[in-house]
Amino acid sequence: MTATEKSVPNYVGFANLPNQVFRKAVKRGFQFTLMVVGQSGLGKSTLINSLFLSDLYQDTAYTNPALRIPKTTEIRSSTMHMMENGVHLELTVVDTPGFGDLVDNSACWRPILDHIDSKYDEYLNAESRVTRGAQLDDHRIHCCLYFITPSGHGLKELDVAFMKQLHDKVNIVPIIAKADTFTPEECERFKAIVMQEIHSYGIKIYQFPDAEEDEDETQANKKLKERIPFAVVGSNAVVEAGSKKVRGRIYPWGIAEVDSLDHCDFVVLRNMLIRTHMQDLKDVTNNVHYENFRCKKLAGVVGPIAGDPKVVSNAPSRDPLAQFEMEKREHSMKMKKMEQEMEEVFEMKVVEKQQKLKDIELDLNRRKETMKRQLEQQSRDLTERRRQFEEDKRLFEKEYQEWMEKMEAQPPPQDIKGGGKSGKKSHRK
Repeated sequence: MTATEKSVPNYVGFANLPNQVFRKAVKRGFQFTLMVVGQSGLGKSTLINSLFLSDLYQDTAYTNPALRIPKTTEIRSSTMHMMENGVHLELTVVDTPGFGDLVDNSACWRPILDHIDSKYDEYLNAESRVTRGAQLDDHRIHCCLYFITPSGHGLKELDVAFMKQLHDKVNIVPIIAKADTFTPEECERFKAIVMQEIHSYGIKIYQFPDAEEDEDETQANKKLKERIPFAVVGSNAVVEAGSKKVRGRIYPWGIAEVDSLDHCDFVVLRNMLIRTHMQDLKDVTNNVHYENFRCKKLAGVVGPIAGDPKVVSNAPSRDPLAQFEMEKREHSMKMKKMEQEMEEVFEMKVVEKQQKLKDIELDLNRRKETMKRQLEQQSRDLTERRRQFEEDKRLFEKEYQEWMEKMEAQPPPQDIKGGGKSGKKSHRK
């Protein structure tokens, strides 16, 4: 069957299909997820705020210097709903504080890689459901801005290791941070060194599409390729440059304008990221990176695909039933191991509790014996005091009895005055 091109003389109406697609897309809205990766102090938050003209990131005040150093690479997502000329954009910015800030940075990209895979996995699960919505929430990472330290000496080992680990998972756009620390000649020289090392290490960064049918777009993409890696300066501060107000940074030797192509590539990056290549970034993510992940994921379940040597070399050679049985055995072994660990923990806690009860019992027995000895001693003391009291009482009663007998044995006393008067009277007679 051959297809021939034929022009319709009269208006039929299918030329209105692009308008239908446009209205439906505007009504549905758009989702875009941007990840920023780089060491602390390179201006990631400032650049994001400058790109979208918003305070997506607020300055954080640390009262304790130790709080500035995270213990590991973290994943923080911030979502903002933006509206421009009736077009709704759900922008999600994924930050990675703690990346490359430790003494030992080996495998510090692992949390980032796991996060990207988890978003692919979520989308695959939502896509594989029996009942699906009209539109799937797309939180896959569409672009990763990797910030390179402006050292002037090329890429560091951490930069090479990170990009080689993630270049098959996400669209990487290299960024030279704080380009205002370079002179124009130094910046161009550093760009050349970085691109030479990227090619020599076989790192795959985001490639701009070749539009053969559109000469203007081809020229624009060519100019963008010449400016990679983008050297940027971020700032939302408005300063006066002569008779006009611009966004930039004031230095003793002049002003570094954010929106000037003579000073940095901020405008080029913004146009590429938002105005011209946002949809292409989403398409490459869906058609290349996600499809690779999906193929490898499903190949591990259904076995090798005929005619695809790449999948055969990476996929296990077993049917779904064998895969299910193997997973069942692994799950059973895992549950037995967990049960054994729980039993060991339970037994250990029982032994600890029994030992604690024995210690309490011994302590109570010691206290009982001590109180018993104290009571017996008090009882002996009271008995001795009672005996002493009875002895003192008996002696007192004996002495009192002797004293009473002695008093009774004595004659009554005579009246001396009465006897004298009687003598006088007898003498007168």
